[in-house]
Amino acid sequence: MRGYLIRRLLQAVVVLWAAFTVSFVVLHLLPGDALSIRLGGLEGTATPQQIDAVRAANGLDDPVYVQYAHALGDVLTGDLGRSAQTGAPVARTIADALPQTLALTGCAMLAAVLGGTAVALAATFTRLRALRQVLLSLPALGISMPGFWVGLLLVQVVSFQWRLLPAMGNDGFESLVLPAITLALPAGALIAQVLAKSMTTALAEPYVETARAKGVGRVRIHLRHALRNASLPALTLAAVVSGNLLVEATVVETVFSRAGVGRLTAAAVDNQDVAMVQGVVLLAAVVFVVVALVTDLLYPLLDPRVGRTV
Repeated sequence: MRGYLIRRLLQAVVVLWAAFTVSFVVLHLLPGDALSIRLGGLEGTATPQQIDAVRAANGLDDPVYVQYAHALGDVLTGDLGRSAQTGAPVARTIADALPQTLALTGCAMLAAVLGGTAVALAATFTRLRALRQVLLSLPALGISMPGFWVGLLLVQVVSFQWRLLPAMGNDGFESLVLPAITLALPAGALIAQVLAKSMTTALAEPYVETARAKGVGRVRIHLRHALRNASLPALTLAAVVSGNLLVEATVVETVFSRAGVGRLTAAAVDNQDVAMVQGVVLLAAVVFVVVALVTDLLYPLLDPRVGRTV
């Protein structure tokens, strides 16, 4: 197990380095930079010499490889730099916005897992063919609906017409409900689709037939035998989805005017704020790495056979 953890940690380091490098290269391939955008309004008051001096002070006139080396060295020392737009430390800005996004993605992930599991279990447990077909068609419908469209529809109907929940803001739990549903719908649909397929396969296995022959009840077979063996693919997908929620929060937080990492990312990309974008990319990479590691450690608890190969 120790060797496995060391390998995973080394892989995590490579993933973080690759995420940082790719984001650095992509952002530097874009025309212009954050400083040029910020100085654009000073064209009538600042001389070219003054603008060049500011660029030199920020290291933007250095070769790209020198800028990369400096940026990577700062990250290795825990310094994510300062926002080119606001001048505030990137790490502190992200830390201030992170709690709101974690609350949103946490609620969305909980709703997605509970809803997706419930649909999959109901679809594979019912003996009514029509109901089964309806339940199995729900995941495909949920996946096909764009998140921004769902969010706008919920705002229009639930907030503006029914006046049940707030349409925007970060004011308490009520303001979390609609954004969480918007995020949870496609994630829960994916989990339901994969889990339902795995449950169908598991229920056709010989050990289930043996349990039925011994007189084990349907509920116990469904929940104790089939679900435990069918949950591994769904668990893997849930891990991937939980990481994607941080990315998808960019659209949802914009639609619902919520302050968080998502809106911070959108503003940083619009302004080509390299330091801020790289900080968010590193955060997303850390989330993916941690979730993948936790998921791998959970596998042996669900299937002891997996632990023998670790």
